[in-house]
Amino acid sequence: MKGFFGSMTGRVFVTLFLGILLSAALTQLLADMERQRVLEEFRDLHTLERSEQLIMATEIVPSSARHTYLGIANRPGLVLGTAEGDGHKAPGNTAFAAGLASRLGKSYRIESLAERPAICDMPHQQTVLYGLLRVQWRGACEMIDVTMRDGERLRLSILPPSFATEPPRTDFRPVLALFMLSIAALAYLVARMTTSPLKKLAQAAKNLGNDINHPPLKLTGVSEIRQASAAFNAMQARIRQYIAQRTEMLAAITHDLQTPLTRLRLRLEKVSDRELQQRLIGDLSAMQEMVREGLDLARSTDTNETMQALDLDSLLDSVCADATDAGQDVTLQGRLTMRAFGRPMGLRRCLVNLIDNAVKYGHDARVTVDRTKGAARIRIRDSGPGIDAAELARVFEPFYRIESSRSRESGGTGLGLTIARNIAEQHGGTIALANHPEGGLEVTLMLPECYAGK
Repeated sequence: MKGFFGSMTGRVFVTLFLGILLSAALTQLLADMERQRVLEEFRDLHTLERSEQLIMATEIVPSSARHTYLGIANRPGLVLGTAEGDGHKAPGNTAFAAGLASRLGKSYRIESLAERPAICDMPHQQTVLYGLLRVQWRGACEMIDVTMRDGERLRLSILPPSFATEPPRTDFRPVLALFMLSIAALAYLVARMTTSPLKKLAQAAKNLGNDINHPPLKLTGVSEIRQASAAFNAMQARIRQYIAQRTEMLAAITHDLQTPLTRLRLRLEKVSDRELQQRLIGDLSAMQEMVREGLDLARSTDTNETMQALDLDSLLDSVCADATDAGQDVTLQGRLTMRAFGRPMGLRRCLVNLIDNAVKYGHDARVTVDRTKGAARIRIRDSGPGIDAAELARVFEPFYRIESSRSRESGGTGLGLTIARNIAEQHGGTIALANHPEGGLEVTLMLPECYAGK
C-alpha cells in the first residue's frame, strides 16, 4: 500500500479522488445552502399569507369570542394572541412586518417589537450535505404588534418551523458509500490511463540501458505520447550511432597501432643491451595490452550480441574449468539451477575478469553461488590483503589502479572491473566489492529475477 501511494499512479489517484470528492462536496453544500435559502423565502412568503388570512379572519370574529377563536385557529409557527404590555418597539419594521403592512393596508397598524420569542434564540438547525452538516435556520422569527381596525391590539409571533429541529430520518450512508466508490473507480481509471504511457517510457529507458538495439517504441496513443515516443526512438538511434562510431574508431586505431608496435618489437630484438631490451619489451607489451583493453572497454558498452537463454551453472562450470586448466587456483561451490536471459560472450567476459582479478591480486578465487529472492548471487572471494574502504568505489573507474598491493608489476591496465561492471549493468545486474571479515576481497555479482527463470 505504501508503495502504491508513493508511485505516480497512487499520487494521481489520490489527487483526483480528493479533488473530485471535495468538488462534489462543495457543489452539494452550495446546492443545499441554496435550497435552504429558497425554503426560508418560501416559508416566509407562506407565513406572510397565513398571517394576513389569520388577521383578517380574526377581524370578523367579535371581540368577546376572539380569544376562543385564536386558540383554535393558531397553528405551529404562527401564533396570534392578546398583546400583554406595550412592549419595546423596534426602530423600524422588519422586512416581514413591512410586507404584512403592505398586504393589510393602512387600516391596520403594524409595528415590529425589539423583543423576540424565546424560542428564536434556541438552536434551530437544518441538515445539509447528506446529513453531515447542520446550518442555522435564518427565516423570520419575531414578534409584531397588530392594531385592528376596531382599535384592539393583538400580538403576532412568528416562530421557527417545527421540522427544523427534527433529526434527519433518511440514512444516507449507502448513498455516500456508492458515491465514494464510483469516484474511486473513476479516479483509479484516469490515474492508470495517465501513468500507463509513462510506465512504458520508463520500461523503454530501462530496456535501452540493457540493450541499445532493443526494438523502438510503437507510436501509439495520444499525440503527446506519440511525440515523446518518436523523440525517444530518435535518441536511441543517435546513441546507437555514436556507440558504433566510437567502437569503429577505436577498432581502427587499434588495428593501425598493431603494425608499428609489431615493427617496434622486431627492432627491439636487435638491441644489444639485454637489460634495456627487456625493459623496452615490457613497456611495449604494456602498451599493446592497454590498446587491447581499451578496445574491450569500448566493446563492453556495445550490445550487438544476441540475447539468449543461458544455463548459469554450465557457464560457471566452463569458466572455472578454463581457469583451472590455465593453472589458476579456482574453486566453485553451490548450484543455481536457473537460467538467465543474456549475452553468452558478455557474461563470460564479466566472470573471467572477476576471477582473473581475484587470482592476480589475491592468489586464488573461491566462487560461491546461490539464489536470493529469485535472483542469482555469485560471490568471488580471494585471499589477498583487501582494499581500503575509501578505494572500494574508485576501483571501478577506468584505468584506476591501487599502487600498494595492486601494483603495475602484477599486470593489467585497470579496466577489468570497469568492463565487468558495464556488462553486468547491461544485464540488469550489479557488482559490489567488500572486504571479507575473515580476510580478502569479496566481489558479489547479482543478476536480478527479471532476467532469470527456472
